[in-house]
Amino acid sequence: LSSCSKIAEIFGKMETEENSVEEKKRRVIKTATDLQRLKLEKLMSNPNKPVVIPEAQKERNCNQTAPSFVRNVMGSSAGAGSGEFHVYRHLRRKEYSRQKNIQAMSAREQQDQEFQRKIEHNQRVAEEKTAKKRAKRLKKKERSKKKHELSKTVEN
Repeated sequence: LSSCSKIAEIFGKMETEENSVEEKKRRVIKTATDLQRLKLEKLMSNPNKPVVIPEAQKERNCNQTAPSFVRNVMGSSAGAGSGEFHVYRHLRRKEYSRQKNIQAMSAREQQDQEFQRKIEHNQRVAEEKTAKKRAKRLKKKERSKKKHELSKTVEN
């Protein structure tokens, strides 16, 4: 009798271990779908808990404090002291960053303008198609009216 209880005890432990192993196996994230499923399960496990939705990150503009025009830009000349090179390097890095930012802004504006042009073009094309189909529909309606009127006049 005691051996049976020991076996049952061991078997029970094995079952709980298998269940925990299955749970661990289930939590392996291989695809984006698995990740989404796991997040949904976590959300739905406690529906009373408030959900925190993070705000969208704003684009950083690292050159907001940097002036757009630097007057005393030093060159990297051989006669400069050892401290001057670090100042020059810092100013050069700032200037490169500013130029890169300006180029990125102009590229973004150009992409936005292109996108707006594309949207307007697509809307125009869609309106032309609908106008054409509307005209065709009205023509067909008029023809059917005329046919209907002709058939009425022929009957009378």
